[in-house]
Amino acid sequence: MSNSSSITLFLLMEFGDTRELQLLHFWLFLGTYLAALLANSSIIITIACDQHLHTPMYFFLLNLALLDLGCISTIVPKSMACSLWNTRAVSYIGCAAQLFLFVFFISAEYFLLTVMSYDRYVAICKPLHYGTLLGSRACVHMAAAAWATGFLHALLHTANTFSLPLCKGNALGQFFCEIPQILKLSCSHSYLRELGLLMFIAIVYLGCFVFIVVSYVQILRAVLRIPSEQGRHKAFSTCLPHLAVVSLFFVTVIFSYLKPLSFSSPSLDLVVSVLYSVVPPAVNPLIYSMRNKELQDAVWKLVTGCLPEATKCLCSPTYDT
Repeated sequence: MSNSSSITLFLLMEFGDTRELQLLHFWLFLGTYLAALLANSSIIITIACDQHLHTPMYFFLLNLALLDLGCISTIVPKSMACSLWNTRAVSYIGCAAQLFLFVFFISAEYFLLTVMSYDRYVAICKPLHYGTLLGSRACVHMAAAAWATGFLHALLHTANTFSLPLCKGNALGQFFCEIPQILKLSCSHSYLRELGLLMFIAIVYLGCFVFIVVSYVQILRAVLRIPSEQGRHKAFSTCLPHLAVVSLFFVTVIFSYLKPLSFSSPSLDLVVSVLYSVVPPAVNPLIYSMRNKELQDAVWKLVTGCLPEATKCLCSPTYDT
């Protein structure tokens, strides 16, 4: 009986058993990755350069774009390389690093989405106290707390998962290194320790979810009390993108981990894992920019070379600001 110390590499799940399917997967992932890279980078650069966007909402959106870039960059390039070079192997250290980074970015994004719901709650329900409750120092502290919590969460899970003895082979039923797939290789009852840790984290996540739901119930009540239709439309325009991102994140993750065993199959698990790990980082920038004219105008100014005066670029005199 071997243990984890004798395993030098893991075998990832393939997207197809023919060369044509592998190349199709490569090109689809390449297109998705480039789209996510371009969209998130545009948001990061635009918010960083345009002083009109130096507000708490856009500061958190910049952090979200950074986390999306990190998340998709952790798993997609390796998966593309495996398909391109017709290999399934990932080293033991590489697998541990991938699992750590993926859990780090996903966890930090979850906590950041919770912080962003609080930002929208204060902006809609307590507008007179917005500057006091969400000053620059408070925003930095909340964003740093989300990143730090994600880091500690990832460190704890990675150390605990890779301390388990593994004796059921080295083949993972996933296209990237994931905690449940590694636990399936364990031959020790010590995996119950990791399951207990997962249950504790699930309770923390549930608390964040309840906080988000309560925040949006209060936001909805406050918006419906706004007398003018234009005011309600503006409030919904700032809240709906965040609510859509949160819904996409929750639905895909919950379905992936809590779906009935009768629905489980390698193909379905593969599709669902793509939905929660690859699709959100690529779609989030589109969701946030779709109803946000201020962000659209700033991105257009960036693309056309007409940046704010702070960047010392000349703007076209015919552009309507």
